[in-house]
Amino acid sequence: MNCLETLRYGNSILKSSNIESYKLDCELLLAKAMKVSREELLVNLQKKIDKIKLNKFKKLIERRKKKEPIAYIFKKKEFWKFNFVVDNNVLIPRPETEIIVEEVLKLTNFRSSKHFLDIGTGSGCIILSIIKERPYSIGTALDISKKAINIAFSNAKMHHIQNKVKFVNINVDKYLGNKYDFIVSNPPYINSIEYKRLGKNVRFEPHVALEGGVDGLSEIKKLILKSKNLLKKNGKLIFEIGNKQMIHAINLLKKNGFYINKVCNDFQSIPRVIISTKII
Repeated sequence: MNCLETLRYGNSILKSSNIESYKLDCELLLAKAMKVSREELLVNLQKKIDKIKLNKFKKLIERRKKKEPIAYIFKKKEFWKFNFVVDNNVLIPRPETEIIVEEVLKLTNFRSSKHFLDIGTGSGCIILSIIKERPYSIGTALDISKKAINIAFSNAKMHHIQNKVKFVNINVDKYLGNKYDFIVSNPPYINSIEYKRLGKNVRFEPHVALEGGVDGLSEIKKLILKSKNLLKKNGKLIFEIGNKQMIHAINLLKKNGFYINKVCNDFQSIPRVIISTKII
């Protein structure tokens, strides 16, 4: 088989499995199997494929057919300006989460010397992106999952900033830390009913990083209460929320002594990130 015939074979399998991005996914997976770039693959479609690479491609197609995300198959995902190692122990970084990084950068400058806390760090993509952009600052990253912490630390080493961020495997309820200038977080915020309706590709991701209890707000409540104690006065709490959670989250913040600076919409015009200041 040549590359074109192989792509047609893969396309038919993924299309029949209702993978919307079947063409792109096939090209990426075949390029991976052949150890070439996608661009190189597409200009050499008549090239013959040896048996070993063909079998590798077929195995990759079978994984994608079962809705395993491309990011987990490749073990990497781009976020902000950087690549991060990911596997099914951490949430796959989303474009909308980049809003947190963007807002932090607006509130600081290159030479800012701030202490950041990332609650529920996962792959470490938020805190590591911030520290890469603000090299005079330092960070602390918490996660309840030891495997997630190991991945985040590996990402810190890959980006040569492992000495700038401290990683702690702990439930935030038990964490007694310093006073921070900024707390950032993408907490679990999907409610129990919605979680059960999620597509198979999302269900590959860790349950603990997605589900936020019956109303989806249990981890957000915990985040706000802990931030009240962990932030310096006038410190910023910047976090992601789910659909239809803005009013509830704002009320919780106001009750706990926070001023609401701004609510940022995502690319679908859904309120997604809240920027708040501890004023009491």
